[in-house]
Amino acid sequence: MGIKFSRKEKRELEKTIQKFPLSITPYYASLIETKNYHNDPIFRQAFPSPLELKLSKCDMKDPLHEDKDSPTKGITHRYPDRVLFLISNKCAMYCRHCTRKRKVGDPDHIPSKEQILNCIAYIRKHREIRDVLLSGGDALMLPDDFLDWILTELGSIPHVEVVRIGSRTPVVLPYRITDELVYMLKKHHPIWLNTHFNHPRELTPSAKEALKKLADAGIPLGNQSVLLAGVNDCPQIMKKLNQKLVQNRVRPYYLFQCDLSEGLTHFRTSIGKGIEIMESLIGHTSGFAVPTYVIDAPGGGGKIPVMPNYILSWSTNKTVLRNYEGVITTYQEPTDYKTAPCNRKCNKCSSLNLKPEEYERAPIGVEKLLADTDDTISLVPKGNLRLGRRKTSRV
Repeated sequence: MGIKFSRKEKRELEKTIQKFPLSITPYYASLIETKNYHNDPIFRQAFPSPLELKLSKCDMKDPLHEDKDSPTKGITHRYPDRVLFLISNKCAMYCRHCTRKRKVGDPDHIPSKEQILNCIAYIRKHREIRDVLLSGGDALMLPDDFLDWILTELGSIPHVEVVRIGSRTPVVLPYRITDELVYMLKKHHPIWLNTHFNHPRELTPSAKEALKKLADAGIPLGNQSVLLAGVNDCPQIMKKLNQKLVQNRVRPYYLFQCDLSEGLTHFRTSIGKGIEIMESLIGHTSGFAVPTYVIDAPGGGGKIPVMPNYILSWSTNKTVLRNYEGVITTYQEPTDYKTAPCNRKCNKCSSLNLKPEEYERAPIGVEKLLADTDDTISLVPKGNLRLGRRKTSRV
């Protein structure tokens, strides 16, 4: 590519890839603008930087506690009705901003067939699981026949309603999306696929062709971007990216605040930059071209939406709101609204008409405080000192 490094740069890069391996597809490398490669968004995502070795106090190997929320190796069960199923540790390219840098490319984390069978057994046993997300690594880096076998096994489980696949191959290796792969996936509907475009320049003719094949096969497509300093931390870049995605039948799903994983400090922006970007999208482009901006909470708290404030104030009868232009308006609350009669027995509700296996679990968190089916009036953190004093003061 005509890019040369000094001896000092080479030594620093070699130290970096000893900890965080390097792998770039020739296709993705060809997108780098070599004349200004240091500032190129493709180069920054694909090529190591010595800044990855500058760890901050808040950096963690597993900030999302995926390993701690793993009841069996290869499964993360964080949310009530869905699981993350890690079926591969291979990626076409090692993204420098990957939240799973601790695992990708590590031979000790290659899932065996026995491990995958154990995961499928866990899903089969837990009837509350209706949604399975296949990821890794990259789920589409598996051979077609092996992925076909996994999808067939999941399809035989009655309570699994949908399978999602997470893959960046449409971005970094679009030629992986072959006619044979698409034909195989079509057999296992409903299949959803989320990919990971971060910059409009990644939407090349080859990438668009890959997306077209998937969309034409009836596979709903979503995109999960990560907000990255020096890559896409610009309102105009993000607007153009999302508009190009919907033009290619890909629904912007999430915009992630960069995680607190080791080696990502130089990629992190302020949350304020993310809010600024959302202000430039909401109302300024089509609603389905606006992703949800989220922080994946450290400690395994899950995805927390972070959005601009549009409710300015409210009273008993009115809510005061503002729009994207700064126009302030009011919404008149109904004076005669009454909730539908409810006996708080959702499992016997004639409107829902649920089968026993379809009845959801008891509410948790703030949902519990709002639910008519629960009498809880407050949530108190563990170790609350006030309650501790109550216990010790009793005779």
